[in-house]
Amino acid sequence: MRALLIAPGMLVRLEGFVALTLAVVFYAWNGGGWLLFAVLFLAPDLSMLGYAAGPRTGATIYNLVHTYTPPALISGYAFLAKQPLVVSLALILFAHIGIDRGLGFGLKYPSGFKDTHLQRL
Repeated sequence: MRALLIAPGMLVRLEGFVALTLAVVFYAWNGGGWLLFAVLFLAPDLSMLGYAAGPRTGATIYNLVHTYTPPALISGYAFLAKQPLVVSLALILFAHIGIDRGLGFGLKYPSGFKDTHLQRL
């Protein structure tokens, strides 16, 4: 019997939507305000302003903001330190990254904004 082959890009997109869903569930569980969520949900995209300094700098700044590691570390620490606002901020970033991945927006290569680890936009 042939094994079902799922394209890696589709797995990354599915993973993104799962991360988005979990971030929203945990955000609600944490008691975060939805106005704060709505106002800050797209704020990580301000990192695109780094491209004003060139594609290498832009990609570096964008990628630092759009990886799961910073919000994972921040939310873990903030949860242990009993800082619910900081947990909420980290979960908003998780949700943003999740929807980006789910929609097929990946991390950037220094060759240009449209060159991502998922596809060429």
